[in-house]
Amino acid sequence: MPGNGKKKARVYQRREVPRDQHNVSRSSISEPAKKVLSRLNKSGYEAYLVGGGVRDILLGEQPKDFDIATNATPEEVHDLFRNSRLIGRRFRIVHVVFGREVIEVTTFRGNATEADDSADDDRKTSEHGLLLRDNVYGNLEEDALRRDFTVNALYYCIRNFTVVDFANGIEDLRNRQLRLIGDPETRYREDPVRMLRAIRFAAKMDFEIEPETEAPIRELAPLLTHIPPARLFEEVLKLFSAGYGAATYELLTEYDLLAPLFPETVKAIGAGEPDELIRQALRNTDSRIAQGKSVTPYFLFAAMLWPALQREWRHRQDNGDPVQPALHGAISKVIGRQVQATSIPKRFSGPMKEIWELQMRLPRRQGKRAYVTMSHPRFRAAYDFLLVREDCGEIESGLGHWWTEFQRMDERGQERMLSELSSDAPKKRRRRKPVKRPAP
Repeated sequence: MPGNGKKKARVYQRREVPRDQHNVSRSSISEPAKKVLSRLNKSGYEAYLVGGGVRDILLGEQPKDFDIATNATPEEVHDLFRNSRLIGRRFRIVHVVFGREVIEVTTFRGNATEADDSADDDRKTSEHGLLLRDNVYGNLEEDALRRDFTVNALYYCIRNFTVVDFANGIEDLRNRQLRLIGDPETRYREDPVRMLRAIRFAAKMDFEIEPETEAPIRELAPLLTHIPPARLFEEVLKLFSAGYGAATYELLTEYDLLAPLFPETVKAIGAGEPDELIRQALRNTDSRIAQGKSVTPYFLFAAMLWPALQREWRHRQDNGDPVQPALHGAISKVIGRQVQATSIPKRFSGPMKEIWELQMRLPRRQGKRAYVTMSHPRFRAAYDFLLVREDCGEIESGLGHWWTEFQRMDERGQERMLSELSSDAPKKRRRRKPVKRPAP
């Protein structure tokens, strides 16, 4: 009844969109994905292209990945494809490998009921509602309504070229709106990472987050602390390595989702440390990705943790620690606290430390120091980091230009630059040795 405070349940109805009313075609699908779809269908199984692949084609974009949903179990899919491997425990899926392209195949998922005792071992939740394991299988409709967002619950059938829409996803695509399927609070509690996915998709597609979908996010943001740090590390890479890092950062900040990912950074910013370096680094990263260049995780983390490092470094110096030991102590503490939120593999934490440490060495160029610094394996990343610091106004411009020119010069030109550097340096006054007077 109206006014009783209960939310009106959303009604979902299957709709099949014929070929002449959508723009998904076989030519938009990779050959490996078509091979998997065809073999599954010929073997008597249902199989559909699903999720981001269908969504992106409908938006006029070329998908990077193709996922397939089927009623075949993971073991049955694995038996059909010699070039496949079973992975996962929380969600058992199959990866079918074609060279560098991997087609992810998932079995239709269903909802276990309380009366379904056989599902107890396959579906498990934590005390907070977090879905720990979900390998209960179902039909196409159940699978669609178990997916996260309406725009990701679209299925393309390669047999009759229709797009099957169970959750009004095409309408939400048309309205450029991101909407969760089901009750948002329940779905976020099942998997808090869905909050991060909402931000990532909103930033990537420039969609608005529908009011009911966004309403619980700020309150439930702390649930991300229950997610394993290793999984959150992977999510951070997805958030900031997709070419929309600057917009993603703004949304994470707006919805209080940055704190569970980078708690020390948020504390430092709250205490007055500027975050312009983070914003500038993410703008640069987005530009690199747009140009087809690679982005290293350790550079991203070095930028994201810079405010926390600056605050801790200054605190240690204020307490009397010399500059260098203060830096090393600050690095250890900041990384030690960060890995409690998101893990950082050693292959990334090591280079990240070197980028930070080289910021002290880059200004010291006299004699052979410039050559030694430039030969360091992390010099280029540290130089790029220096340029970001200049671009955002953290330090005075000039040093970055000097290093840019030094790298371009031949040996003679480099020697001339170092000579000019020495002649410009203020000369130290020599202390006069005291004259020994003869004893009276």
